[in-house]
Amino acid sequence: MDWKDLESRYYHPAFRRLPVTLVRGQGTRVWDDEGKSYLDFAAGIAVSTLGHGDPELCRAVSQQVETLAHTSNLFYTTPQLEVAQRLVENSDLDRVFFVNSGGEAGETCIKIARKWGKANRTGAYEVITTDHSFHGRTLATTAATGTVAYQEPFAPMPDGFTQVPFNDLGAIEDSISDKTAAVMVEPMQGEGGMWPADVGYIRGLRRLCDAEGVLLIFDEVQTGVGRTGSLFAYEQFDVVPDVIALAKGLGGGLPIGAVLSSESASVLVPGDHGSTFGGNPVACAAARVVLDRVTDESFLQDVVAKGEYVMSRLRTRASKGLGITDVRGLGLMIGFDMESEDAADQVVSRARDNGLLLIKAGAATLRIVPPLTVTRDELEQGLEAIDVARGV
Repeated sequence: MDWKDLESRYYHPAFRRLPVTLVRGQGTRVWDDEGKSYLDFAAGIAVSTLGHGDPELCRAVSQQVETLAHTSNLFYTTPQLEVAQRLVENSDLDRVFFVNSGGEAGETCIKIARKWGKANRTGAYEVITTDHSFHGRTLATTAATGTVAYQEPFAPMPDGFTQVPFNDLGAIEDSISDKTAAVMVEPMQGEGGMWPADVGYIRGLRRLCDAEGVLLIFDEVQTGVGRTGSLFAYEQFDVVPDVIALAKGLGGGLPIGAVLSSESASVLVPGDHGSTFGGNPVACAAARVVLDRVTDESFLQDVVAKGEYVMSRLRTRASKGLGITDVRGLGLMIGFDMESEDAADQVVSRARDNGLLLIKAGAATLRIVPPLTVTRDELEQGLEAIDVARGV
C-alpha cells in the first residue's frame, strides 16, 4: 500500500515526514513496512524511555486497559494517585496536575502563573521566556516559544510574553516589571539546538526570582524523567523551581504530561482547570513502570556514563576536523553541529539508508536521544553509521 499517497489524500499536510513507515519496534530497534530494521536514535522525539515493546510496560498497559481504561477526573483512580505520589516523593515539589502532552503542560504552567500573579503580584500576568525556546504548539505556548517562525503564521500572538536571549541573566533582570508573574526556561533547550543552560545562569535565575517575588518555571518536557541523567534536570543545577512541566518520556510512549508545583504555587481549585483524559489510568500504568525504573540510581548512573561515552567519541571526531563543529549535551540528550544545514540533512538521509534514525534540532544540529535503555554496542553501531553517513 502507498502510505504516502493515503497521507496526501486524507491527512492535513502539517508534517515533514521522513520517508519511512514504521510498523514494529523492539528495544532500540524498529522495522518498516518493507522489513528493513533501524536503530532508533530518535525514540519518538525523546519519548520511548524504555525502548519499544518493554515487557513490563506492555504487561502493565495490557492489564490496565483490560481492567479500567478511562473514567475522567470526576472519580479517583489508583494508577493516577500512585504516579502523583512517585513524582512528589522523588522531587522537591508538592503537588501534581496531569495532562496529555507537553503543550498542555505548558498551558497549565501559564495559567498557574497568571492566577498566582493575580493573587500575589497585584494582577501580574506576563511570563518571560527566552529566544529559541520551545514550549508547545497551543496558541499561548506558541506565544511563549522564542522562535518567530512558529508565531508568524498565527499572529497576532496573545499578549503577556516577552522573549530575551538564553543564558543571559541580565536580560531577564532588565525585563522584569510589576507586570511579571513568572520566568519560564528550559534547563537545556531541545528544539532550539540542544543548548544546556549555564549553571551560573540557572542559579542566578533562582536568586533573581526570589528577590523580585516572581515564579521560576522549568520546562522539563524533554529534559525530565531521566533523560539528562537525573530524574529532573533541575537537580544538576542545585536549584529548585516553583513549577515544572513534564511530558514526553513520562509515559514511555503513551501520551501523558504533568505539572509539578510547590505548595505556594499550587493555586488551582475546582473550576480553574481540567482535563478529560489527563492522568488516564492506562497512561498512568505506563508512567508508573517508567518511574520505577528511572528512579533507580544505577539506571541513572548508566545514562550518564552512556552519554559521556557518546559525547567523548563525537568530540574526538570533531577534534579531527571531520565535519562536526560542536558537541554538547546532558545524559542521553545530545546534540552535534555539522558545518551546514545541507550537511546535516545529508547525514540524516544517509544514516537512514544505513539503518539509523536521526532527527534534527535546528538547521545544522543533529540530535541523539535514543531510548535510555540503549546498549553500548548499539551506541557504537550508531556512531559507526554516522561516520559512514559523513563519508569518513
